[in-house]
Amino acid sequence: MPAGAPVGFAVFAHCFTCGKDLFAARRISSALADHGIAVLRFDFTGLGESEGTFGHTDFSSNLDDLSLAAQWLEVNHRAPSLVLGHSLGGAAALASAPHLSSVNAVVTIGAPAGPNHVRHLFSDRLVDIERAGAAEVSIGGRPFAISQDFLVDLEANQAALERGELRSGQALLILHSPTDEIVGFDQAEEIYRRAGHPKSLMAIDGANHLMTNQRDAVFVAETIAHWADRYVT
Repeated sequence: MPAGAPVGFAVFAHCFTCGKDLFAARRISSALADHGIAVLRFDFTGLGESEGTFGHTDFSSNLDDLSLAAQWLEVNHRAPSLVLGHSLGGAAALASAPHLSSVNAVVTIGAPAGPNHVRHLFSDRLVDIERAGAAEVSIGGRPFAISQDFLVDLEANQAALERGELRSGQALLILHSPTDEIVGFDQAEEIYRRAGHPKSLMAIDGANHLMTNQRDAVFVAETIAHWADRYVT
């Protein structure tokens, strides 16, 4: 929450298998609060402090979580006018925004053009997943259960996201590093190509995917905060 009365509210969707307390997520939320924008950060089901089992989730359940977070804000404070997403959370933000009537601005950070992109993180186990129906994979050095149903859901949502687009007037800011080692810059270019105006694409030169360098995270945070001033009320 900002020090004074909020000028608007935002929802932040974290990256795949990460959590709401990643440094970049905290720094961006803090910068927005400094500009009077309250931010709700939350852990997707089965991650961080949220209940549930990650192996029983999929991209569709992430969209449900994001929608419920927006509903909670509307009931308890004010409906969000901004939704932000990092990596796969960015794809979730893009997929959810057209259905959130209060949202007039969207920000993606290192986001893929669709959820199916995450398959490459466990491409060496795809045959095992398809053969057994599920398998344990290692992502970022941590074990996660990935099911065949999860893969099918990725495919379905990929197709839906490729067909869909933001509502007319919803502004889009795409932030992406040309040296992103997880999600290539071509994904940002594809998001930009599909979107209508107003839209902006900014290259965060030299940053890594998780924005672990404090200078990069601070720059991204301040960029988003100044850009959001134009759209969040």
